[in-house]
Amino acid sequence: NNIFKETGLPSVYILKIVDDLISILKKNIYLKKKTKIKNFGTFFLIKKNKRIGRNPKDKINHEISERNVVTFKAADDLKKKLNFNVER
Repeated sequence: NNIFKETGLPSVYILKIVDDLISILKKNIYLKKKTKIKNFGTFFLIKKNKRIGRNPKDKINHEISERNVVTFKAADDLKKKLNFNVER
């Protein structure tokens, strides 16, 4: 709805564009490729090894299995825009 209000484009077109963008991101992440969006950030995959973790409630150790994790690193331009009012 926000994109519709900002651009004035029909919501059907906006929905198609957003769906295509997300499917491209998913495909590239699945293929273990970095996906960079200029002035926004980079999405990439990190493989985490198995490790021992502890439940803080009952203090029992459990093995956390290895897994892949999607990570996002914000671009400097995005960080500056997000922190513009924070520094003042």
